[in-house]
Amino acid sequence: MISKQSVARSLTTLALAGTAFAAHAVTYFSWQTVELPVASGASCGNGTPYRFFVNRTPLTNRTIVVYEGGGACWDQKSCLGGDLLSASNPDGVPSNYMAELPHQLSTPFTSRVNPLQTVRTQGWNIVFVPYCTGDVHTGNATAVYADADPTKPLAYLHRGSINSEGVAAWLKANMPRPDQLLVAGFSAGGAGATANYGVIRNALNPKKSAMLADSGPLYPAPRAGTAAQYPSLPLQNKIRVAWGLDGPNGLVTKLLTQYPDAGDANNLGSMTTGLAKIFPQDRLGYALFQQDGVYSDFSYTKFNPEIAAATGDAKAQLLNVKWRQDIGHWIGAIQPHQNVGYYVPYARDIINSHCLTTLTFGGTAIKESNLKNVSNFIDNLLDGTGTPLRVVEVAQVKQEAFPGFWGSLINPILASLGY
Repeated sequence: MISKQSVARSLTTLALAGTAFAAHAVTYFSWQTVELPVASGASCGNGTPYRFFVNRTPLTNRTIVVYEGGGACWDQKSCLGGDLLSASNPDGVPSNYMAELPHQLSTPFTSRVNPLQTVRTQGWNIVFVPYCTGDVHTGNATAVYADADPTKPLAYLHRGSINSEGVAAWLKANMPRPDQLLVAGFSAGGAGATANYGVIRNALNPKKSAMLADSGPLYPAPRAGTAAQYPSLPLQNKIRVAWGLDGPNGLVTKLLTQYPDAGDANNLGSMTTGLAKIFPQDRLGYALFQQDGVYSDFSYTKFNPEIAAATGDAKAQLLNVKWRQDIGHWIGAIQPHQNVGYYVPYARDIINSHCLTTLTFGGTAIKESNLKNVSNFIDNLLDGTGTPLRVVEVAQVKQEAFPGFWGSLINPILASLGY
């Protein structure tokens, strides 16, 4: 385990970094690019500077921090990017990243005015945390991958956790204490929001705080179990080594040193419920689709030859059996924690039922519970009291994300892009 002295040194480094950030000029209603200093250890996977983006308003101190989604990697080919499941932004994050409309509209949380979806946080301070480290924002390790081409080894920096520490230091130095904070993320960003919620929350020290982790679940998978019992166990065993999660300076090691009773180092899924113990006054929410064909593909295909060999509907069915098995363990683990909620509709017709908060909230209704879409869950997290909503859709109906006029315009474009 990491020593208390090492934790103290890390906190001192963050404090000094925060002081260095304090000179940034304030701009409003436009995206400010913040580049973390090399001395902080922050970096994209290819060694280029890590940048994140802030869009401030003078009208409120409420703040949302959004973690970007994407694929992940632990081998040479996938760390070079190229498909939905591989590393995102393999060439780094350019300084004009948020000037590009697709990034502004990737989720309703990152636009002030969105033609497809409104959400109250569009009037808040918005912080967007891009993804370029292939480690669902959790890593602290340097890897050399040469499995695809030994003549051209790839040095890759899994620095997601270090980047979040740098983001937190900047926010502490440059942003006001929020009356209300929402830490959110989708896909890999959902896992990132969960893993880094504590460091962001502690930096900003909000009066009221909540989390929304969309489609990036950290499923229970104790090392003492088997892959047959816990389908995500092979994946978790792989990433804890590749990304340095429980190494001397790994995210899990740091977290459990600071909060020894929060979870179990031998079960990465315990981070989900560990947050409930660390922050019992906060409202923590998780959302995913029962038919998610993307995160399940990432989680199981490389570790199960029979799935890797299958195609089409046969593969989808094999993936979903394991996905639903993991969902069962996950809901069971959440149940005892009264400040944690979940929102689990059946399916929608874009991105293979992956993510509820990308592009639009359309197609995420749970009609049998009179919930029009995931915005009901978000409003409950922000405004509610007692246990957050806990809803699993019974009806097995795939919903349209873009019905009517918008569908006639958008669906052909998404189909051409493979969504």
